[in-house]
Amino acid sequence: MKRNKVFFSWFFVLTFLFSSLSLTGQKTEIDENHLKLIRAIQYINLGYIEPVDDEKLVEDAIRGMLKELDPHSVYYSKEELKEANEPLIGSFEGIGVQFNLIRDTIVVISPIPGGPSEKVGIMPGDRIITIDGENSTGSSINNRYVQDKLRGEKGSKVDVGIVRRGVSETLDFTITRDEIPINSLDAAFMATPEIGYIKLNRFARTTMEEFREAFNELRDEGMQNLILDLNYNSGGFLDVAIDLTDQFFERNKMITYVKGHSTPKQDFKSTSRGNFKDGKLVVLVNEGSASASEILAGAVQDWDRGIIVGRRTFGKGLVQRPFELPDGSAIRLTTARYYTPSGRSIQKPYDEGIDQYYKELAERFESGELLDPDKITLPDSLKYQTEGDRVVYGGGGIMPDFFIPLDTNRVSDYFSKLQRSGALNSFGFEYTNSNREKLSEEYPDLQSFIDDFVVDDKVMKELEEYAKAYNVEIDPEKKEKQDIYLENQIKAHIARNLWDFSAYIQISVQLDESFKRAIELMQDDTFSELSIKY
Repeated sequence: MKRNKVFFSWFFVLTFLFSSLSLTGQKTEIDENHLKLIRAIQYINLGYIEPVDDEKLVEDAIRGMLKELDPHSVYYSKEELKEANEPLIGSFEGIGVQFNLIRDTIVVISPIPGGPSEKVGIMPGDRIITIDGENSTGSSINNRYVQDKLRGEKGSKVDVGIVRRGVSETLDFTITRDEIPINSLDAAFMATPEIGYIKLNRFARTTMEEFREAFNELRDEGMQNLILDLNYNSGGFLDVAIDLTDQFFERNKMITYVKGHSTPKQDFKSTSRGNFKDGKLVVLVNEGSASASEILAGAVQDWDRGIIVGRRTFGKGLVQRPFELPDGSAIRLTTARYYTPSGRSIQKPYDEGIDQYYKELAERFESGELLDPDKITLPDSLKYQTEGDRVVYGGGGIMPDFFIPLDTNRVSDYFSKLQRSGALNSFGFEYTNSNREKLSEEYPDLQSFIDDFVVDDKVMKELEEYAKAYNVEIDPEKKEKQDIYLENQIKAHIARNLWDFSAYIQISVQLDESFKRAIELMQDDTFSELSIKY
């Protein structure tokens, strides 16, 4: 019965699709292709050597078709679609904790403010040892296990057993799951008395609300200029990218336009709603910045509205539109290309196949491009010129105005081993949890911690001893050499566990060359020399 049902659904979808397309005058050819596909599925069902899972067969057929089109047209099953949409919709349903797996145990880093776990009294440092009466520790526990057990429908309940420092017996909690927000804004703070900093990790449905709230707070603190950090921001919703870009322009400026074979050209222009039309703007990007990030960076660059700092962006200039299928699954089909105001398409080539398309990032490193901008080769045919006479490029991402090489020397072998093993992250949490009361008393706010907390020899020695349990030991010959980046990261991890992820970012960027260069550019004469509008 299931096979017949799936087959009928597939037949219905194809019949509807091809019947609609036949109205375009290609009726005979479409009917033949339609029949060919249906017959192929029939032959497989009737004649294949083994029983066939019809649902998987249809899904594989759809995935195969889309794979031949371009790297960004994809099929999602109903379950995959829900998981893929969560970061963009900005919420999921669960118990509301940030956690880490430390020595095969689920450890609460922090309950999400206002979430169901905080409401029942879950605290940072709590170790979850049972879920619904079953043991939840051991080597088989991984992130997928935790999500499967702790996420669930809003209103459903889950029982957890907690081990808490200073409490001898296991504490039992019943948590009612609820909708949990996923933030797209990682950090917002004042970098100097006049320069604000905002970091976005995606362009989601909640992004504009988060951005406006952070922007207004920074304005109240005296912000006149802004660093917008889009490093490793892989994109999101096109309309959200347009709305955010709109914040930086006067009315009636082209932000982007889209067009495709079946998509008429559509222009997207700025309105009068912008809140930051005046003031210096620097946008930070790198090879992980894609799609919506590139729309914003391209418009800022083409209109000489700000300065782009970092490395060449990913190069995704294709627009996807979702098409729902009868069983709750969906196709995200590439329907158009988007272009920057000057007419640049920043989509990198994909004619050599999907595997080669994604290998291109590794090839940038191998070619030396991430270390030296002179290693980037783009033809003169892809050159464009802005009103301010800046040369910009299309055909493979946004080229920054000021290049910042990837720093491959600041990370020591010892740091890399600590990071890969999980020892650094775990130590930051364990140190904070053991000293939480003392740290909170000595550093009542983040700024006092930034100004006064020092990762001294005592802390480094504790880390060294702690890391041995992870089979990580420091090279004796390098022991006397100060590892400034490691010290910075230890401090950042402690701050994250005392406050939040924004605190981690605020400390981490102090050693970030893009961040430091952005501040320098705002404080010297570069904006005037490049005729940047601010």
